[in-house]
Amino acid sequence: MSSTLSGTPVAHDGLPSPARGKAMLVIVLGIMVAVLDGTIVNLALPGIAQQLQATPSHSIWVVNAYQIATLVMLLPLASLGDIVGYKRIYIAGIALFTVASAGATFSDSLGTLIAARAMQGLGAAGIMSVNSALVRLIYPSSRLGRGMAINSMVVATSAVAGPSVAAAILSVASWPWLFALNVPLGIVVLALARKSLPDNVEPAAAGARFSLIDVVLNVLMFSLIFLGADQLGVRQGTGQGASPMAWAIMVAGLLVGFVFLRRQRRLALPLFPIDLLRIPVFALSMGTSVAAFSAQMLAYIALPFLLLGAYGRTHVEAGLLITCWPLAIVVMAPVAGRLIGRYPDGLLGGVGLALLASGLALLAALPALPANADIVWRMALCGAGFGLFQSPNNHTIVTSPPPHRSGAASGMLGTARLTGQTLGAVILAGVFSVWSPLDNKGPVIALLLAASCAGIAAVFSVMRLKMAPSDIAHGAAES
Repeated sequence: MSSTLSGTPVAHDGLPSPARGKAMLVIVLGIMVAVLDGTIVNLALPGIAQQLQATPSHSIWVVNAYQIATLVMLLPLASLGDIVGYKRIYIAGIALFTVASAGATFSDSLGTLIAARAMQGLGAAGIMSVNSALVRLIYPSSRLGRGMAINSMVVATSAVAGPSVAAAILSVASWPWLFALNVPLGIVVLALARKSLPDNVEPAAAGARFSLIDVVLNVLMFSLIFLGADQLGVRQGTGQGASPMAWAIMVAGLLVGFVFLRRQRRLALPLFPIDLLRIPVFALSMGTSVAAFSAQMLAYIALPFLLLGAYGRTHVEAGLLITCWPLAIVVMAPVAGRLIGRYPDGLLGGVGLALLASGLALLAALPALPANADIVWRMALCGAGFGLFQSPNNHTIVTSPPPHRSGAASGMLGTARLTGQTLGAVILAGVFSVWSPLDNKGPVIALLLAASCAGIAAVFSVMRLKMAPSDIAHGAAES
């Protein structure tokens, strides 16, 4: 298929079946390694700190460097993908991720490992920023729901599979192998991507540009807010008051954000897609995603404390019980994909989030000595609800903007996920600073707050049902 980045758009409605499968395999493998590496290192941090003679507080930057680099570059790379092509950004992301993984494998100091992880995060941003835009090119409009369901399923399961994958690798090898395995996989994905991924079929929009000033302001805004939130959470998690420096960093990030967003309002095609947020259904879908991922993160961190501390389960038992959640997502995601188009996305998302909220509330209401079966069906209810919500919600986020803004919409998907997860982690740190995580009170309150976040997300989702299709189309046309 020929590229039309600088020519006349051609009629396009996805790839034919054999080519579609190959292209989607590339997307799945890329998402899997990018999302997995966000959490796969957590279990190895004590060993890394000991071997590299680092303190635990310094070693946490092995995780933070990856998360920050991914978060701050999602929108810039998505914007660049609208201009130069999503395939090029994806391939560059895979290549950088693979090289950085080799660097992390041979790191002999904490500084070099952190630098390699930051480069990995930048590569992951290249992968995650445009993957949904590529899915929109790969699948015909009539089957796009199934493509989004596969995408959502891989993201959701990879996000929670990190500790399990890490445990399996560390049981037979040392921590550098967590990164070494990415190298041959990255080479394979890179070779497949060059042959299989489609080029953009829409030319870059008139007036589209890539401004380094906007990139710097975007990086500063997200970095300062992330660092401030992280320091507030860590400080509060120790039971101490928030430090003035943490608040200063947070306020600095908000001030930079104010300047940045005012500048973006004047642009026809802003790097931070304010134009898309003017589309009501898009804005509500983003709010739905942030609230839902906040609920998910609150639950994922609180549940191990509840199962290990209050209910006396072993690490193996707790891991198996929590696995019921992602397994239910895997089962439900294809079902959700088939329902997209038959029922409104807002309704599917609202029902799924109501199930998630119910499951979280029921987990908080477990008896003092619950049987494993009592825990399993509640976990499965949460996973099924999340699986029913995510694909339809992502479908709306990707398809409500015009095609030439698919990259920006794809970048906002990842931004919403990481923002929600960061918000959930900060809320949990505040909860644990007041109520101990070592008995059941702190985790139970966290689960109740998670249920509340899921309920708020359900309200946002259902609000989309009140919007007439003509209003949505009008908003997309104005963008």
